[in-house]
Formats: sequence, structure tokens, C-alpha cells
Amino acid sequence: MSDAPITSASRSPGSATSGAGVGGPNGITEDTITSTKASEIEQPPKSDGPAGGNPKTVTRPGDRIFSSLASGSAIFITVVIAAIGAFLIWRAVPALSRNQANFLTSREWVTQDINAMAFGVLDLFQVTVLVSLFALVLAMPIALGIAIFLTSYSPKWLTRPLSYTIDLLAAVPSIVYGLWGLLVFAPAITPVAVWLNDTLGWFPLFADGSGSITGGGTIFTAGIVLAVMILPVITAVTREVFIQTPRSQIEAALALGATRWEVVRTTVIPFGKSGYISGSMLGLGRALGETMALYLILRTTSQAFGWSLFDGGSTIASKIALGYAEFNNDIQAGAYIAAGLVLFVLTFVVNAAARAVIAGKKD
Repeated sequence: MSDAPITSASRSPGSATSGAGVGGPNGITEDTITSTKASEIEQPPKSDGPAGGNPKTVTRPGDRIFSSLASGSAIFITVVIAAIGAFLIWRAVPALSRNQANFLTSREWVTQDINAMAFGVLDLFQVTVLVSLFALVLAMPIALGIAIFLTSYSPKWLTRPLSYTIDLLAAVPSIVYGLWGLLVFAPAITPVAVWLNDTLGWFPLFADGSGSITGGGTIFTAGIVLAVMILPVITAVTREVFIQTPRSQIEAALALGATRWEVVRTTVIPFGKSGYISGSMLGLGRALGETMALYLILRTTSQAFGWSLFDGGSTIASKIALGYAEFNNDIQAGAYIAAGLVLFVLTFVVNAAARAVIAGKKD
């Protein structure tokens, strides 16, 4: 054993020609390794998209299937609506070609003799519009008040049963509403109708009409019953939209010191206005096409329609129901189909106008 001290040579940080240099293999220092890795990390990943753009988005099969089904459903509904319109025109043309009166401006309806047919839709159109608008004017503010109460004022224990009760009104058959309106409501509302006629008879809407005020078979009675029928539709849609009001907006208004009514007026109603209009148009669509209730309540008359709530008459839908006995003859049925075509166009125009109003509100 030698006692000579063992001396280790210090390593030089310089370049090395062997494979055991300082800092790593082949003489690469730690600083060089660190800087090299950092530069590799900073480089963005290569893109497969064109011109170095964003990476190509991969669409999942489920998304493609859903998109195809949605597009197919929209196309199918459009084709069905177009087919209905084409069918109505095709079946109405033979009757219109035999019509000896102006279909759009005539008030008479004589279709018993196919060789001397004279029918027009003017009175039917006016009665349909007046009774539907009257019902809508009555139902809209009540539906709005109910929706506001259920979403902002009602206690939780009352909200659900009251909502269910209102929704159940939509499930009642229209013929039940008609019987109720004819046998129960008409006699009860007669004193109010008489008072309105005596007090506001100078105004055209409440002037004497072709219907019997005491008998109850007038647009006044039918419009109120129709308002009860469309009330749950408007209320349900409006309530669901009001519930979706962002909670942050409500809390912000409360934090600024707004009262509950001010929160409703400045936050809830502006947010749900488009839904309220949509629900109202849905109700109007049902009112325009309502048949059995108006068939039972309205009393037909040969007098010209005078835009009074105490007029009688028939809507387009109830007139079609009244003429079912003539449907065995294609020409006679074509006259009623022509009236149905007017109702079809009217409903389409109302829905288009509603969508235009909603689009304008969003802008």
C-alpha cells in the first residue's frame, strides 16, 4: 500500500474531444441543453390546416347525424306546408271558376246549385279577424300578469300547483268550452253586455249588431270564451321565458336598490318580450282556427257584418264545419276549401309578421 496522496484533476469547462465532456455527452454544457430545449418548447406545433391556420376541426359522428336530422326535419316541414297549399289551390280552382261573385269582396254564400254558385269570404274573414283580435286583447294582459306573478311574486308552495292548474286549461276540449260558453257563461254575461250596449252604444264596437244580446250568440260572448281558451298557451310560453332571465341581472338590479316591480319592469319583461310576443302569436293562431266552440256559440245571420261585438255570423273555420253536408260534391266542397285557403294564408301571414317583430326586437 502506498501512502502517496491521490490528486484529482479539475475538469475544464472548455470544449472536449472525447464523449465525456462537462455537462453532458459530447461536451455539451447544461446551458446549451437548457437553451436548446427552451427553443424547442417555444416553437408552435405545426398545423395541418391550409397556410398554417388553425388545426382542422374534427366533427364527431353524433354531431353529423344530429345536423342531418335537423336539416331533414326542416326540409320535410317546408315540403309539407307547400304540399298543403298546393292541395288547397288544386281543389279550390274548379269551384272558383264557377263562382259568379267576387270571392274576396262578396258577402253572400250560395253553393247549393253548382251551376249558379255565388260565394264570397269577406264577412267570414272579418268575423274571424274581429273575434280573434278581441280574444287576444283580453288574454294578453291577463297572461302577462299571471306569468309575472308566478315568476316573481308567488311563494314556492303556490307556484307549482297554480302552474299545473293553468296548464290543465289547455287540455280541456274545445267542445266543452263551447257548451260552457253557450249554457253557463252567456246567460251570466248578458247583464254586462246589455250595460255596454246601453252605455257605449255610440261607439261602433258596442253598437247594436245582427246578433241577439240577450241570446248570447254574439262575437262578444264568443271572444271572451276564446280568450279563456288561448290564455294557458300564452301564459305557459311567457312563464317559461321569464324564468330564463339571468339571475345576475336580477341581483344586480336589487343591489342597485330596485324594488321587486322595478326589477320586473327593467329586467324580466325586456328579457322575455320576444317570448311573450311568440306566445301571443301562438294563441292567435289557435283563435284563428278554432272551430267547435265558435260553431256552438255564434249564431249565423244573413245580415251584413258591421264590426260590432254584438254581431253574429260565422268564422271561416265554423263556416266550414257548418257546410259539412255539402262535402259529398267536389265542386261544393271546393268553395269551402277556397275559404280554408284564405285561412291558411292568413295564419301564415300572422306567423311571418310575428317572426319579423321578434327579429326587430333582437336587433
